[in-house]
Amino acid sequence: MKTTPLYSAYKSMPGIRCTEFGGWKMPLEFGGGIRAEHLAVREKAGLFDVSHMGEIRVAGSDAFSFLDQLLPAKLEGKEPGTCVYTPMCDTDGGIIDDLLLYIQSSEEFLLVVNAGNIDTDFGWISKDNPLLKKHFRHLVIENLSDAFVQIALQGPLAMDILTTTMEQLYGNHSFDLSDLEDLPYYRFEEGTLLDAQAVISRTGYTGEDGFEIYLNTAAAPSGPVAGIQLWDLFLSQVTAAGGLACGLGARDTLRLEAALPLYGHELTPSTTPLESGLTRFVDFSKPFVGRGALLAQREQGASRVLKGIVMEEKGIPRTGYAVYKDGTLIGEITSGTASPSLKAFIGLAHLETGRARAGDTVEVDIRGTRKKGRIAPTPFYKKPVVSTTD
Repeated sequence: MKTTPLYSAYKSMPGIRCTEFGGWKMPLEFGGGIRAEHLAVREKAGLFDVSHMGEIRVAGSDAFSFLDQLLPAKLEGKEPGTCVYTPMCDTDGGIIDDLLLYIQSSEEFLLVVNAGNIDTDFGWISKDNPLLKKHFRHLVIENLSDAFVQIALQGPLAMDILTTTMEQLYGNHSFDLSDLEDLPYYRFEEGTLLDAQAVISRTGYTGEDGFEIYLNTAAAPSGPVAGIQLWDLFLSQVTAAGGLACGLGARDTLRLEAALPLYGHELTPSTTPLESGLTRFVDFSKPFVGRGALLAQREQGASRVLKGIVMEEKGIPRTGYAVYKDGTLIGEITSGTASPSLKAFIGLAHLETGRARAGDTVEVDIRGTRKKGRIAPTPFYKKPVVSTTD
């Protein structure tokens, strides 16, 4: 298993427990326990090593046209400094991955992709997709995944911690603190942290306010040391504020409370954006890969939809568990957990369209016993954050 450049900074922390994730050895929890780490993010702050995520650079005078036709999301009119969430589909409309697109300029873009899909995504983007038959001549596509350290700082105290840490680094960075304090949701700033080129975005995967910080340590004179120094600085401020370092366990419970999809669960090559709650991220007014298949599905109506379930009887609705209504099988659970914030058992499920509405009673087969739940609106947990941009 691979380890991130930050692994050496925390591998000896008391109580840390690691797991395999997408080919990486990653912290599942840091000793405080998943519940404590989860609540730290909801109430104060949490710090995550997410350096396993992939980064793909697409640049050149043809880059915008290429990406606009590759990705379903609306890109036209988006300014530099904007992050765009989007699925990426194959020609049949199946989801290859979901990703964040960072628009750095009209000719410079950074795609942040899921760790387990880096090779697949890079292959699709750089050689396998049908657009390349159009012979885009001014296009550079690079897999920079090994170059970046990525740290996520999440929680209601994230802004205070970010500005305090940046003040400690004053004179050794090129970010304007006032710009960061006024940074809208899904926007980013670029500059230098320590001796590394950096991006700071107001994004995250927890349902809380927060930031994701990218350091290109491969191009930094000090290399990965810059990332370790930044992790240590953030961690000291997070713990001083009563927060915790957090692992994948809390990351998963947090994202599920916020009903954020996870690739391999809600999103797969055999599901489409229309089946997985991502229709709003598809711009049918433009051509893109998979558009024909998705238009046909929209006209016919998707056969299944993604719904939230809150259990009324004790039991975690785990991935793959069957869901019934009035004794008839109507779908299966894609993700489930015990929610620390809501003190309830919750899950997301792909269900047959029109078979279950909010408030309806369903049954989940949990190890051979059908237990009652109800269809619930999503997100299960929603906390006001900063204002969004369109």
